[in-house]
Amino acid sequence: MSGSERALADWTTGEQAIVYQSCAACGSPQYFRRSFCAVCGAADPVEKRASGEGVVYATSLVCRAATPETRAHIPYNIVLVDTAEGFRMMAHGDNDLAIGDRVTARFSQFAGRVVPYFEKTKEV
Repeated sequence: MSGSERALADWTTGEQAIVYQSCAACGSPQYFRRSFCAVCGAADPVEKRASGEGVVYATSLVCRAATPETRAHIPYNIVLVDTAEGFRMMAHGDNDLAIGDRVTARFSQFAGRVVPYFEKTKEV
């Protein structure tokens, strides 16, 4: 992103959204903001809002609080999700999620912050 452009707001700044970058040169998606594409090195990847749809890649149920603030949430699930846009992200999720589950993001309070939280996609 060039200095003249403003970053899209996302959950890290209080907005209920997931933002990623897409390289204009090679099309590669990346989740962590950088001033360059991690694949081809091109400058100024474009920021986009993610759909919040994805598939669970991995899951880990946390049963021991890391901090006093997280104690009230035990047990809680940390998931890696392969998003529809092609990047992988770590987030919170329903405790019964399994590898391969289709999921949709919503946002939830966790230890005083609003964070992405994945739940199984409702079948239609």
